[in-house]
Amino acid sequence: MNATGTLLFLLLWAVLLAGALSIVVSTLRTGAPPMPSPPRVRRALLAMLPRDTTGTLLELGAGWGGVAFLLADHCPQARVVAYELSWLPLLFMRLRQRCFPRANLILRREDFFRASLQDASCVICYLSRGHMARLAPRFAAELPEGARVLSHTFALRGWTPARTVRLDDLYRTPVYLYVVPPREQAR
Repeated sequence: MNATGTLLFLLLWAVLLAGALSIVVSTLRTGAPPMPSPPRVRRALLAMLPRDTTGTLLELGAGWGGVAFLLADHCPQARVVAYELSWLPLLFMRLRQRCFPRANLILRREDFFRASLQDASCVICYLSRGHMARLAPRFAAELPEGARVLSHTFALRGWTPARTVRLDDLYRTPVYLYVVPPREQAR
């Protein structure tokens, strides 16, 4: 290998290592790795959300954007806001948005725990038990009555799902649909 080839090889390894380290650091900071949702889960989430959904859809912890882009396509009248803190997955989403733009998709590098939930008609999550436990009281207090919360794998403790689908996969992955109750009945 010549000097240019060696330099390119080392540069590629440095970029890959920096990307991997950024994911590790972000995971340690947030407590959640950017894990993609499997295709079956994505289909189940979309099946629980009517195509004519309007308003603002929030994806909390969008990772690599697999669900966010599908949401933008599935609900073209809705505004989809995808939150992600890890810079490598966010960079990937921004590149994808530049190459294949979705007019109704907004990408934000922001901590969703600090974001307002008040205008959301639906929130989509693939988060840990701890994150869901932290978000449950905020969902009850901030989301409008009738807003939907879609979550896969991790339930909202203390909430009763309006619908649960168990996928026919190795883990029997649950996908939950919650509807924010009227304020006097909020949990």
